[in-house]
Amino acid sequence: MGKPTGFKEYERKTEPYRDVEERLADYGEIYTPHDEAHLRIQGARCMDCGVPFCQSDTGCPVDNLIPEWNDLVYKGRWRDAIDRLHKTNNFPEFTGRVCPSPCEGACVLGVIEPAVTIKNIECSIIDRAFDEGWVSAHVPGQRTGKKVAIAGSGPAGLAAAAQLNSAGHMVTVYERADRFGGLLMYGIPNMKLDKGIIDRRVQLLRDEGITFIANADVGNNIDVKQLMAENDALLLATGATIPRDLPIDGRNSKGIYMAMEFLTANTKSLLDSRLEDGNYISARDKHIVVIGGGDTGTDCISTALRHGCKSVVNFELMPKPPAQRAEDNPWPAWPHIFRVDYGHQEARLRQGEDPRAYCVLSKAFISDADGNVTGLESVEVEWQCDEETGQWKMDEVAGSEKEWKADLVLLAMGFLGPEHIISDALGIEYDERSNYKADYGSHATSIEGVYAAGDCRRGQSLVVWGINEGRESAREIDRYLMGSTTL
Repeated sequence: MGKPTGFKEYERKTEPYRDVEERLADYGEIYTPHDEAHLRIQGARCMDCGVPFCQSDTGCPVDNLIPEWNDLVYKGRWRDAIDRLHKTNNFPEFTGRVCPSPCEGACVLGVIEPAVTIKNIECSIIDRAFDEGWVSAHVPGQRTGKKVAIAGSGPAGLAAAAQLNSAGHMVTVYERADRFGGLLMYGIPNMKLDKGIIDRRVQLLRDEGITFIANADVGNNIDVKQLMAENDALLLATGATIPRDLPIDGRNSKGIYMAMEFLTANTKSLLDSRLEDGNYISARDKHIVVIGGGDTGTDCISTALRHGCKSVVNFELMPKPPAQRAEDNPWPAWPHIFRVDYGHQEARLRQGEDPRAYCVLSKAFISDADGNVTGLESVEVEWQCDEETGQWKMDEVAGSEKEWKADLVLLAMGFLGPEHIISDALGIEYDERSNYKADYGSHATSIEGVYAAGDCRRGQSLVVWGINEGRESAREIDRYLMGSTTL
């Protein structure tokens, strides 16, 4: 603990985003350059707690050694800081940008003061490490002769590949898209995660000996049984890619899309041609309704604003969160509080108000004679807690019906589970939520030699949980192949 009184002397101050008007004019990352002096002060706020909840079960899923590298940044020992960070996290350049920071929600300082800016510090460590040339490929000294195939190149697949390769196994990663990264590549806008950052890491993994094959749709143009026959183990890291739909009247109207259709098409067109090919779903001059909050809803808002939409509104079924923790949401649980993300800032600037509308239940889509969506009918709901069961239920508010203009509707309501083409071909068992059944910790499916990790096993979750499960599954695959493991 470099400065014992730092948490009392300094206030929390996050690194700012770029000016709203400026960043709305492009698709560049929203972040500003790191300020070393500022970050060292923020690092000094870390209390080096006796029990660091930030890296516990309620905090960081990969158990980042947060107090250690906070202290190293405060002392200016950046080279040591990246070594400590890489010890637990394969891809801090991803989590430092897109993770919602459960570590900060569990920060002990957060009991009485705003939490340490852990996410900012993490991102600054890895960005500086790349700038200084401290991150380089490490080729294993010897090979085991074992081969592992991984289906999916999202955070779980990439983390498993990195770990298994470091143990000396020959690893091949199969990705059905034309670029690697899974939802990191096409599900998160460039403004939040520049795709060159993903490509840089994938190239490092290639340099370390991992083989990457794109346009390889396991279960379709790649026979999964042949893949099993040619490898000693198979890891399924295919994600939870079946979106939750909204089956209400008028759902078949034209102009209603899943959020990932909208975001994927935009990023692919941006990377292919800077949007000049027109192969994306344009929001220009349209009234946009985004149904569903969370990060994906925010990403849709931000992308639509950059297209030049006329207006954007975001429906949220739940009530507006409180400004501070509620009594039933104590530390160190994740704080369910009102937050203003980058897309909300941008909408406020363009429209003069926050785009979110709370306690809104969609009832029906309205369309014209040609079947194009033109609006949406909704009703307000109120939530009440059943004192006996503790369960919340909603009731429609009489007389609160409303019609909204909508030329384009984006459904951002999460995902139900993985697609089953691979698992059905192999006869893998499912859990009660249709995920691949595999216990956390072992990650072994009902088929010997086949493992599952990430969203396809646990359900829709965070990037950092994908990395955690990739690392965990790699350890168990290594144990299966070698009889013991050092991972």
